[in-house]
This record gives sequence, structure tokens and C-alpha cells, in this order.
Amino acid sequence: MATDRELAERYGTPLYVYDLARVRTALEDLRAALPQPSRVYYSLKANPHPGLVAELRRGGARAEVTSRGELAAALAAGHPAAELMYSGPGKVRAELDEAISAGMRTFSAESFGDLERIGEAAVAQGVTADCVLRINAAGAPGQAGLRMTGAPSQFGFDLDGLRGERARLLARGTRIVGMHFFPLTNARDEEGLRAELAQSVRTAAGLRDELGVPLHLLDLGGGFAAPYATPGERPVYRELRTALAAVLDEHLPGWRDGEPVVAFESGRYLVGDSGRLVTAVTDVKHSRGKDYAVLDSGINHLGGLSGLGRLLPLSAQPLEPGPEQAADAPDEGSDEGSVTLAGPLCTPADVLARAARLPGVRSGDLLVFPNVGAYGLSASLLGFLGHPAPAEVLVDGGETVSATRLALTRHAVEPLDGLRTKDANPMTETTAATATAPDATAPAWDEAYESLLHEVLPRLSAKGPLRPDSSLKAAGLDSLAMVEVLVRVESEYSIAIPDADLVAATFATPASLWRVVSALREQTVGPA
Repeated sequence: MATDRELAERYGTPLYVYDLARVRTALEDLRAALPQPSRVYYSLKANPHPGLVAELRRGGARAEVTSRGELAAALAAGHPAAELMYSGPGKVRAELDEAISAGMRTFSAESFGDLERIGEAAVAQGVTADCVLRINAAGAPGQAGLRMTGAPSQFGFDLDGLRGERARLLARGTRIVGMHFFPLTNARDEEGLRAELAQSVRTAAGLRDELGVPLHLLDLGGGFAAPYATPGERPVYRELRTALAAVLDEHLPGWRDGEPVVAFESGRYLVGDSGRLVTAVTDVKHSRGKDYAVLDSGINHLGGLSGLGRLLPLSAQPLEPGPEQAADAPDEGSDEGSVTLAGPLCTPADVLARAARLPGVRSGDLLVFPNVGAYGLSASLLGFLGHPAPAEVLVDGGETVSATRLALTRHAVEPLDGLRTKDANPMTETTAATATAPDATAPAWDEAYESLLHEVLPRLSAKGPLRPDSSLKAAGLDSLAMVEVLVRVESEYSIAIPDADLVAATFATPASLWRVVSALREQTVGPA
């Protein structure tokens, strides 16, 4: 059983650690708090790490996605496309085309225009899309969390507009199957959450009766809270199940038999307390009356909202401090241990805490931010300044399950096809990290090289003549195919590719691999 300190020594810092056992417990706790039968969707926006998504799938949760990237993550984690929900404003034709092509059929429509675009994409592929109408309704009295509806918003249909233009719901290529509510997020108290969900049930029943809108699926959204980057426990909603079941019995009495299917969605509650970020102190300095601890992680890895001037109350703790650390006194002038935690970015906005109580902190110390499994790395300014992403380690019962690192990559794109916003490389098809534009200086290969690549990777043949910049990974070059390609080229050309060149960059494109092969044939190893 490796400790966080041992994991940091093994994989370096900064380091995210996610505990799958906590994810399972969170899903069990949420189900226990909800009326049954009901469906749970995991909102990938909280954390699209494929290991977390797959664990929740194994537990029976479905997935709610809002982008092509999240769709790719859900499919890679084993979610059947037909069971996914696609939501979010601003859906464009390319993502709708890809989602429908993958087998998705259920969408949350945010407006009449959104509904029409979904229908156009469905008609183009000869299918019908099932749509739930996201409703921007007035919430219950009081403030239970961050409000998402009940005011002018990009989210959902306003009730007045829905009543006034009901005929526009008959969009070709779509079938209305229900309603979707999401009135608030991160509710701070159970009473307020109960009131909001009950109000959504009443509104759904009223619209069904008033407008004749079918109600086969009722997505009541979420709002379930969890601490963020501070110590604490997820709330336990002890009365929610009974209270909400009573409201459903009153207004939608067929719900226990699945008419409608009642669904909820959650992100932070399911994965928030599963994650922690381990970061190292690289420097401690005193400046004009204040102490600063500079970390190897900042708003590029955690708390991206602080880059918008919204500093969240983050709390770092020493990682397994030894007796000698606990006995250390704060440096002179350190305001009794109060220190500003700054990150490595070249901006004064890169501050994670302004008055952290860390007496005696010094260079080389390891700190940990708890409860950052949701809205951590993927919600941060990852691309700013180009620092590598932290390693992300999955653990389960103390055993390490996987260790990966997210990477931003650049690849070639083709000109748009007419006026359609269709990329040459869909998000569900992984592109190589070093795919580049055609390189006229790349040495020309012979027929044997082209033939062996087509044999090992038949998908290359389907795309026509072999191009220098074709993505081999997108054409099916997995680890097994890579070994076969390696054996074939070494045998064909009587060469031995050195270990230093057995990297992803070498096998990114036909041109990158051929450069190495060609150079070895000339007894001079060139760059991949």
C-alpha cells in the first residue's frame, strides 16, 4: 500500500491521486438519498478521467456529456452510446453529427434553435432524436446554492416562450420525451435542495398538463454538494428520499412504474472527495512584510477560476509532517506562520491561498489539497505557460491501478467542408501527438514500406494513398500493432531501431517513422 509521499517520489509532483473506493461509496450514498427507482447520470464536466468514468459505469451510473471530448471519454470508458445524455448550450452541427453517428439518441434541448439543430442532424442520418426540454423555471423561495435558472440565462426554455410558441416543438427529426431541470448547483442545505427539487416536479407536472408535453423521462438535475479543496465531508441527505418520493407520488403517481423515469445527475458529489493534489514547495521567500511559498502547481492545475479574479478558499495541509517539521518555528517576520501560496506561473493571479496557516513551511516540503476530485485539473488553466500536467494516479484499496498524464497536442486539420463545422479529426478518433502538416522534405519511401503499413493498418488503405501526415494512431496503431510494425520494418530493412527512438513521436505518422528507418539504412540515426 503506497502512501501519497511514496507516490510522489515514484511519479513526481505535482500529482493528483484519485481513490476509486471513495467513488463507489459516494455513488452508494447518493442512491441511498434518492427516491427509488431512479436513474443516476454522472456529469463528466466534473472530471472526465476515464478511470473514474469507468468506475461509475461499473456501479450502474449512466453518463451525461456536453462536448465531443466528453463523448469520447464516455465511450472509451465503456458507456453504450444509446444510454448517454447530451446536454449543454451551443451545440454545433459537427458534434451533433458525431454523437448521432456514435449511436446517441437522447439530447437535452436548451432552446428552439437547439431543438431544430438536433433535428436537422438526426434527419441527415435517417434517425429520430429523443429530446428532453431543459426548463428555465422559477425556483423555490430562498437561496440553497448557486442558481442556474429562474433568471435571464443561456440555459433552457423560458416558460413564457414555451407557452407562446408551442408549435415549434414539433421539430422535424425530434421526438419530445420529457423535461430537464437544473435549478442550482452545490446546494448548501438539505431543506433548500428539497424545496428546489419539489418545485421542479410540480412545474413538470403542470407543463405536461397545460401544454400536453410528453413526460416519459424527467431529469431533475442535481445540486448535491461536496467540499472543494478544503477539509470536510460530503453532506448526508437524510430526509430527501422520503420527502421527494411523497411529492412524486402526489404529482406524478406513475413514477414508481417508470412513467416517467426519474433521473438525477451529479458530478462533484460523486467524485469530489475521491481526489487530492500533492504539490511541492519549490521556494520560500519574504517580500515586503509577507511570506510566500512558491509551489510547483498553481491555477494551471487547480482553481482555474482564480484566473478570473475569483479566488476560492483553498486549504493546503502538510503531507505527513515529521516530528522535526512540527517542531520548527516560523521564520522571523512570518506573521506566526501565515503564508501566501503562489504557483509557478508568470502572473500575479497565480495564487492558491493568501493566508495559509503553515508555520515553518520550507522548500522541499510536500503539501496536499484535499477534496479536488471534481473541478480540479480539467477545470483549470492547463495550457497557460505550457507546464506539463500533473500525473494522475488511480488507487483502489491502497493498490495503484493506473498512472497517466494528460497532454495537450497539436495536429493538422483539413479545410472546412463547405460551411459545415466539421473537423478532419473527430474527437472520438485519437490523433497522434506529433501529427504535422505534410513535409516536402521528408525522404520518399519505397513500395515495401507503404505495403507493410497498409497490411498492418487496413484503415490507412480506406483513406486512399498513404500520406506523410496521416495519423497512425487514428488508423489503429495500438501497442500490439506498433510491435508488429516494428518487427516488420526491422526485418524488411535489416535494421534495429534503438530504444531511444521507440517513442510515440517516431510512430506518429508514416513520415516520422520513415525518417528513422531511412536514417538507419544510411547508418545515421536522425531525429524522429
